[in-house]
Amino acid sequence: MTMQRLVFATILLTVFGCRSTISVNDWPAYANGGGTRFSPLAGIDRSNVARLKVAWTFHTGESSFATDAEQKSTFEVTPIVVDGTMYLSTGFNKVIALDAATGKERWTFDPHIDRKGDFSEVTSRGVSYWEKGKRIFEGTIDARLIALDAATGEPAKEFGVRGTVDLTEGIDHPRWGDYQVTSPPAVLGDLVIVGTSIGDNGAAELERGVVRAYDARTGALRWSFDPIAHEQHSGAANAWAPITADPESGMVFVPTSSPSPDYYGGLRLGQNEFANSIVALRADTGAVAWHFQVVHHDLWDYDIATQPVLVEVHGIKAVAVGTKMGHLFFFDRVSGKPLFPIEERPVPASDIAGEEAWPTQPFPTMPPPLVPHQLKADDAFGADDADRTACRALIASLRSDGMFTPPSIRGTLQIPGNVGGMNWGGMSYDPSRHILVASTNNLAAMVRLIPRADYDADRARSKGERIFGEYNGMRGTPYAMYRTIIVSPKGVPCTPPPWGQLTAIDVDRGAVRWQTPFGTVSRIPNLPDNIGSPNLGGSMTSGGVVFIAAAMDEVFRAFDVETGKELWRATLPASAQASPMTYRAGGRQFVVIAAGGHGKLHTKRGDAVVAFAVK
Repeated sequence: MTMQRLVFATILLTVFGCRSTISVNDWPAYANGGGTRFSPLAGIDRSNVARLKVAWTFHTGESSFATDAEQKSTFEVTPIVVDGTMYLSTGFNKVIALDAATGKERWTFDPHIDRKGDFSEVTSRGVSYWEKGKRIFEGTIDARLIALDAATGEPAKEFGVRGTVDLTEGIDHPRWGDYQVTSPPAVLGDLVIVGTSIGDNGAAELERGVVRAYDARTGALRWSFDPIAHEQHSGAANAWAPITADPESGMVFVPTSSPSPDYYGGLRLGQNEFANSIVALRADTGAVAWHFQVVHHDLWDYDIATQPVLVEVHGIKAVAVGTKMGHLFFFDRVSGKPLFPIEERPVPASDIAGEEAWPTQPFPTMPPPLVPHQLKADDAFGADDADRTACRALIASLRSDGMFTPPSIRGTLQIPGNVGGMNWGGMSYDPSRHILVASTNNLAAMVRLIPRADYDADRARSKGERIFGEYNGMRGTPYAMYRTIIVSPKGVPCTPPPWGQLTAIDVDRGAVRWQTPFGTVSRIPNLPDNIGSPNLGGSMTSGGVVFIAAAMDEVFRAFDVETGKELWRATLPASAQASPMTYRAGGRQFVVIAAGGHGKLHTKRGDAVVAFAVK
């Protein structure tokens, strides 16, 4: 192990200055510390990654898709491994413990989520581990925070009420099904810190996106942070993406989302200060140390969907923030000072009565945007000439003045669309090479505001026309909305490919090192291989190798972190909209991915956890 890797591993295993007993062989947190998705293990590297074979496969049993909630469900988990035991969660929040060397089940805990419930999201991206108390924590899609004994899976009776804290307590307007937890809590010291996932298009006034810290032993509330404490007629601005804990500074970095509703801000005029922001909170008190807003007065659903990543830039301890716009920001962790220049640039005004779009938006000057910010009619893609002609006409019909063009009644071209850019898969960071790797989407969307009186007729007229379309009522405002990925009559994205890419950034130079498309879309015939697929899920780096699945195919891939060259691929039993991890157990290093598909993406479904090792 190089000295740089040894120092980095030591930092990861430190909790408020106390040396941890967790081994470097483990993967003890969702992104293995600091949001980095990096492991210093080097048993699998560029010289032998091509010899990876399936070592074991475990099936969770979550293979029924009978109810509406089951149809919507996804398997987005990244497992954790501590002391030879793997812990993972399913879309319906079952927690399963496995022997990490063999994949054999040790215990299962079922919180009995109502499978007929009307949930906005049906997913759990993982669980968290509290080392001092040997506990597993999970946030559920029905808004519970559950503590389990890591050895037995039994609820920790002294935590909350028989092992559970009700997260709807103290929250205004809790609406079952829309107030959820989908990402693993952060654990720092003796605190467990949890955000929420809120269906934020339904109305103007919704649940507030309060971030709360609980005593990890008792479940007592220690502090809370409300990102919209001074807003009126709004809600959300929630932290649904993973929160990053930094033991060294004693801070947590919170990525917040849009205030409600996403596409009309006439009832929440102003900058909406703590929404769409990276917020650095002091873990002991919850006080704001600093914050930076990446989108002012969001009208585009441009949440910070990615977990902040702890990196180092020219010796400065920094935090990297990726966005749906494809922007990448770097800040000094302690002071919040930007490490590369950021410019406030003029952006288009709204043509909607009562709306006041913010006149400028922040643009980082380095690195450059990772995705396109414009789409012209002449750029349109399609399956054939007729398809391209239809796409050109559709694009030409929309208001399109570049990124940050506000929603309109006519219909606005949004690029990137609301899926990003970067999304919840986040980024991975190789600290020995100072390379940050991000997966991105390149899909344009259309957003249309609908006067309230026309909403029912509009929905009836468009019923069944677009499988990717979504109506939402935005109750309490003068408008409803419709949004959709822009596709041709044959269902092909009108955005020219690649539709998904992997990008490596040299963080010291603030420059792109390499960029490569990955993934295919098998449902669209006659497309070339590796055209670049829309993707949900992230990457992991170890041994100079970047591992990623995430695409709409059933393929797990490995790339050289320095060059972007593909080194290995394997076929999975289902699509894998999840992020991989690695660990060492039983004398071997394993790479693991959850392959269960994605209900909303309509990818191949399954319930497999697949472990690979060198044969």
